[in-house]
Amino acid sequence: MKRLFFLFVLLGQIVTMSAAKAKVTVDRIDPTDWYVGLKNPSVQLMVYGQGIRDVQQVTTDYPGVKIDSLVRLDSPNYLLVYMNVKDAQPGTMTLQFKGEKGKPLKVAYQLKAREMKGEERRGFDISDVLYLLMPDRFAQSAGHNPQLKGMRAYKEDRNAPSLRHGGDLKGLQEHLDYFTELGVTALWFTPILENDSPDQMDIWSTYHGYACTDYYRVDPRFGTNEEYRQLIDDCHEKGLKVVMDMIFNHCGFEHPWVADMPSKDWFNLSDWLKASGGTSDPRGTDFLQTSYKLTPVLDPYASEVDRRETQDAWFVSTMPDLNQRNPHLMRYLIQNSIWWIETAGIDGIRMDTYPYAFREPMAQWMKELDEEYPNFNTVGETWVTVPAYTAAWQKDSKLSDINSYLKTVMDFSFQEALDSAKHEETDAWWRGYNRLYNSFCYDYLYPNPSSVMAFLDNHDTERFLGNGQDSLALKQGLALLLTVNRIPQLYYGTEIMMNGTKEVTDGYVRKDFPGGFPGDTHNAFTKEGRTKAENDMFTWLSRLLHWRQNNPLITNGKMIQFIPHNGIYVIARKYGGRSVMTILNGTTKPATFEVARYQEVIGNARRAKDVPTGRFYDLSKDHKLKPRQTLVLAW
Repeated sequence: MKRLFFLFVLLGQIVTMSAAKAKVTVDRIDPTDWYVGLKNPSVQLMVYGQGIRDVQQVTTDYPGVKIDSLVRLDSPNYLLVYMNVKDAQPGTMTLQFKGEKGKPLKVAYQLKAREMKGEERRGFDISDVLYLLMPDRFAQSAGHNPQLKGMRAYKEDRNAPSLRHGGDLKGLQEHLDYFTELGVTALWFTPILENDSPDQMDIWSTYHGYACTDYYRVDPRFGTNEEYRQLIDDCHEKGLKVVMDMIFNHCGFEHPWVADMPSKDWFNLSDWLKASGGTSDPRGTDFLQTSYKLTPVLDPYASEVDRRETQDAWFVSTMPDLNQRNPHLMRYLIQNSIWWIETAGIDGIRMDTYPYAFREPMAQWMKELDEEYPNFNTVGETWVTVPAYTAAWQKDSKLSDINSYLKTVMDFSFQEALDSAKHEETDAWWRGYNRLYNSFCYDYLYPNPSSVMAFLDNHDTERFLGNGQDSLALKQGLALLLTVNRIPQLYYGTEIMMNGTKEVTDGYVRKDFPGGFPGDTHNAFTKEGRTKAENDMFTWLSRLLHWRQNNPLITNGKMIQFIPHNGIYVIARKYGGRSVMTILNGTTKPATFEVARYQEVIGNARRAKDVPTGRFYDLSKDHKLKPRQTLVLAW
């Protein structure tokens, strides 16, 4: 096997033994180490090595550790060792792999102490604002190496939208004060795990990170595992949480599992992979690609062919589809998520392409994480724009026959409705902000609406501004996002009005953050480097974000929405004698805000402050709103 980094650290060398018919090696063990004190004391060790399947016995004399079972897979180069560490203490144990003759092969394996109990880890929630960024496109450190040895062919070219641009973790680390100045409280990075795929042409580049080739290693182009942990520690010191992007549905074509499949059912629809030995280039191959339609997963009338095309078929040809119904694979993935929580100290997980994976195994994963980390949080990408579908995926939903145990789902209904509303005049029935009203009115379907994630855009959608600079529309969208009963997510650069569309390639909605790379003449990280328009938006948004932090109106307040009236849409929050009203003129004409209509919220209040501007408004009289004006009035 190629990548021996972790085992080298543990052992300093490859260990071998003479078995009955051939030399046996232990090249690698996943997970690279483990933790004692977990509620589930069982741990699966996936041992990689030439002929390792055929060892006769695996033993250890380490106190408190019991070898429960060995699982021999189809490939001779894998062995699964299940052991129980319930009564073990932290330390370095020795595993002995015994063949029919010769000396046992001895391998050191470390058991670690946990930094805290699972109950003490707190995830993101409605009190947070997540800031989504792509490490490759955000910032580069001064010592960045543009061509690392040992990685497959790749190229860094900032002029190519779909190739790597060279952002890294140290570059991010240098700008943590920017996030606190802005006022966000959590950072979500698109995947940082190794994606060692060759960049032979723009459209097959894996700069985005969603074609993992090593689940236990940070991509060296971003940094090391240790640097990732240091970055998270530094974020925590500044009050920033970190959300890790994970992918259980598929892996990269260059993952070792592809060239040497552990078992015939490790992947979905893997016949052509087996026929080629996992070495052929899949581009252009006749394979079954997913329909990208997620409704068959929950559709009570769905045909088997439709379900199969959604869940069994591959997302793209370069990312083989993992079969979560294989219990050993699922155990591997579950353990991997636990390992990153314990090792790196992440504060949450975002799971990519959630409904494409099989429901029951994913529910098992979520249930186990919830039992071990009851205050942790995971958000699943559930890309359907109908609230009833999204709600069925949330934990404890009565709309589904299977409890997903997934606490947070993504509100694509909000994103789609707002994307349409920004182009429309708000009328008396369906258009404009009626679309938002008609989405929120179905919140009774959610077991917990305050644990739903809303967003204007992300790395997979068009930028909210498209190719324009409509600051009025952006302010309306942001005001809604940050005051409704949702966990809000911002996409990097929104605060400086970054724009772009996917008309040519996704790379145009994933542009470099200005000032993050050596040689940039435009530095949006500083007030002095930003344009006047960028500073105006940054300041407006920053005031709103800082007001939102630890504000009980947001975390605990009752939400009240009013049917759009005369083109004006109003959402209010009330808690503990305090109130806030988000007032949007959803038309391109002046409109009158009639205070009498909103007396149930205003009550005896006579004066309110517009949070983003600091201006005060008299609540005893009507107000003429400018076209597309936004007010966030708090008292």
